Amino acid sequence: MALGLAAKKEIVAEVSDVASRALSVAVAEYRGMEVGELTELRVKAREQGVYLKVVRNTLAKRALSESKFADLDSALTGPLIYGFSIDAPGGAARLFKDFAKGNDKLKVTALSIGSGLLGPEKLDAVASLPTRDEALAKLLATFKAPVGKFVQTINEVPSKFVRVLAAIKDEK
Repeated sequence: MALGLAAKKEIVAEVSDVASRALSVAVAEYRGMEVGELTELRVKAREQGVYLKVVRNTLAKRALSESKFADLDSALTGPLIYGFSIDAPGGAARLFKDFAKGNDKLKVTALSIGSGLLGPEKLDAVASLPTRDEALAKLLATFKAPVGKFVQTINEVPSKFVRVLAAIKDEK
């Protein structure tokens, strides 16, 4: 069924809005996948905070042309599903990577973190990017380590003094 002009404008506006809020986008070819498999992928995407959309490539090019993902233009060929990571930069890449382990029909064709077009060979690197909570935990651990070492060093002086006194007591 053909889409009317109003429906096309609505799709472009929706995808453009999501792209403006997204941290990254992953594009995968889903040729040969069944409806049940796509439904399963959509359920996992909702759980992980990833916005999935199957859109005509011409409409996607229009929607992404004004966003930081405009460089994806050359990679948009074939039947594609777009995954926009809203919460974590590696969310969509992680979702596609995990889902592709059990389904060889899903093939990632392009990725973008807003800094240029990345090929499918960068999927592992983008998928391993930490979530916001993981990044904050690493940052906190980095801040905490020097303070912990300082406290341990300060505590060592009286502890050493007490051990020396205990050794003298045991000797007498």
